[in-house]
Amino acid sequence: MSAESGIKTFRDQGGLWENYDVMEVASIQGWIKNPALVLNFYNMRRKELLSAQPNVGHIGLAELEKDFKVQIITQNIDNLHERAGSTSVLHLHGELMKARSTKNPSLVYTLDQDHWEIKMGDTCKLGSQLRPHIVWFGEEVPNMVEAVPMVESADIFCVIGTSLNVYPAAGLLQYAPSTAPVFLIDPNPPTALPKSVHVIAKGAGEGVKKLKEMLAEYR
Repeated sequence: MSAESGIKTFRDQGGLWENYDVMEVASIQGWIKNPALVLNFYNMRRKELLSAQPNVGHIGLAELEKDFKVQIITQNIDNLHERAGSTSVLHLHGELMKARSTKNPSLVYTLDQDHWEIKMGDTCKLGSQLRPHIVWFGEEVPNMVEAVPMVESADIFCVIGTSLNVYPAAGLLQYAPSTAPVFLIDPNPPTALPKSVHVIAKGAGEGVKKLKEMLAEYR
């Protein structure tokens, strides 16, 4: 979804995992082994995000709120949906512009344009080191509890720019009501899809534009 905004993906060619061992920078084991490396990795991601802008795909989804109740469930950790104007965004894998306590996960702090780095020695009010507010590999995805009923109540379900390989998020498709039209926007869609899925083989920007045209009949 955010690739067209210049945000590096993790799995595609040229993505982040070509330069980093996932377990070194996105797992609790990596955090325990070398927290400074992990903090630096996400500080670089944050710096990248601060110079990025929402693309036409983000803006197109926000504009759909003029005609529909739009609820976005995202695996992305950036804030580009919110900056584009979307008002209901659920982040499954955490939020890059937030930090949280390593002692009490409910202590979450919002970072801003002037204070976006998390450094060793930065602590919460309890005195414990702050960490990125990110769901790392091997950790539970707490927002799935909210995501499932959102999908179950959907009248229309759309998947945009995901490999459908990362669980549990990829499993959300099975919770969509049988009566709900399902759209998939991806320039390289998976081959093993139910015939009932409407495939839009385009990038996020062009794909959302096409989606808006196709949704006109549901207004």
